[in-house]
Amino acid sequence: MEQIRVCTYDGPGAQPIIRNVPWPKIPRKAALIKVGACGVCGTDLHILKGHWPRQLPWPFTLGHEIGGVLVEVGSEFKEDFMSKPLGVGSKVMIPPLMPCGHCYYCIHYPESANKCLTPVYYGRYLGFDKAPHLWGGWAEYVYVDLEMLPGTKIYKLPDDMSLRLGALSEPLTSCIRAFNRASRAGGFTWGDSVVIQGSGPIGILAVAAAQEMGAGRVICVGAPETPRLKLARKFGAEATVNIEEVTTPEARIKKVRDIVGGFGADLVMDCSGHPSAGPEGIEMLRDGGTYVEMGQFTDAGSIETSWHRICTKDVNVLGSWGFTGNDLPLGVDMLYRARDKYPWLEMQTLYPFSEEGIGRAVADAMAMKTVKSTIVPWPELAG
Repeated sequence: MEQIRVCTYDGPGAQPIIRNVPWPKIPRKAALIKVGACGVCGTDLHILKGHWPRQLPWPFTLGHEIGGVLVEVGSEFKEDFMSKPLGVGSKVMIPPLMPCGHCYYCIHYPESANKCLTPVYYGRYLGFDKAPHLWGGWAEYVYVDLEMLPGTKIYKLPDDMSLRLGALSEPLTSCIRAFNRASRAGGFTWGDSVVIQGSGPIGILAVAAAQEMGAGRVICVGAPETPRLKLARKFGAEATVNIEEVTTPEARIKKVRDIVGGFGADLVMDCSGHPSAGPEGIEMLRDGGTYVEMGQFTDAGSIETSWHRICTKDVNVLGSWGFTGNDLPLGVDMLYRARDKYPWLEMQTLYPFSEEGIGRAVADAMAMKTVKSTIVPWPELAG
C-alpha cells in the first residue's frame, strides 16, 4: 500500500519527525488534498516555543496555511463551503479554525463565530494518533471528512491561482477581518493614515490589506531592514521605522508622528505579537483614533501600562481574533484581484519537505531571516 509522509512534533522544543502513514480510504463525504504549499505561521512558532495557553494533543502535525489540490473525493463531496463545485483537480485551501455552526456563538452571533465553542482546528487540536493521521499542512497530503468532522470547511481557489498564492489566503484574511472590525466600529474609513506595528508576514500582508481597503498613508514599524522592512516598502508602505535603529519607544513615537503629522495616525494595528507594542502604539494614535490588536494570538505575557491614556486620548481599542467562515472568500478574492499588484511570492522562502528542510524553515522564521517560510512537499504543484 502506498505510504504518505507526515511531519510531527512530540512537544515544545522538539525536532521535526517525518512518519509514514498508509493511504486512507476515502468515504463518501471525505477528500484527500495534495499539499502544494504550506506556510510557517507565527502561531506555529509560539507553539514550538511552548507559549500556547491551552493543552495540545502532542504529537501532532503543525501547518494551517494550506494551498493544495484535490486528488481523491468521495461520492458526496461535491462543493465547497460557498457552494462552488469541487472535484478531482480543484485547487483548494482549508482554514485552521472552522466554526461548528450550531453552538451559542455560531447561532446567536455569527459575526463572532470565530469564538465558536467546538471548532474544528487543523494543525493544532487534531492529534497524530487520530486516524488517518493527516490533520495538518506540514505533510504530503491532508485529509478532510465532512461526516467525521461536520464543522470542516473547504474553499475553492481560482483555477489559475498558484498554490503558493493560495497559501497566503488564510493569514491575509485575518488582516482583512481586523480592518473590517475597525470599519464597523467607525474607526477606519477611506483615506485614513495607518501605522502597522510589526514587519513579519502578518505585518506585510496588513500593509497590502490597508491599501486595498482604502487607507491613504501606510507606515510600517519593525525590523530587520532586510528582508522585512525592505519588502514592506515594496508592498507600498510609504515609510518604515526600524526599531533596531530607533531604539526607544519615545523616539519611535516621535518618528511616526513626524511622518503622519504631529497629532498622530488615524489607526494603529499591532501585528508584532510583542506585548510592548500596545502602550507604544496608543501613543502613535491621534486622539479619538483606533487601535486594533490582532498580533497577540498567543499569550506572550503582560506589560505595565496606564489605562488613563486610553481614557484621556478618547480612543477605540479593538481586539481581532482570526476570522469567521464567511471572511475567507474575501482573502481569496483580494489575492486574486491584486495578484499582479504586490510582490506576494517575494514574501515566501521555500523549503523542501524533509526533517532538515522543515527544521530550517522554523529556525529561519524564528531568526527573522525570512518573511514567510513556506514548506513545499510537491514543488511541481506550488507554482
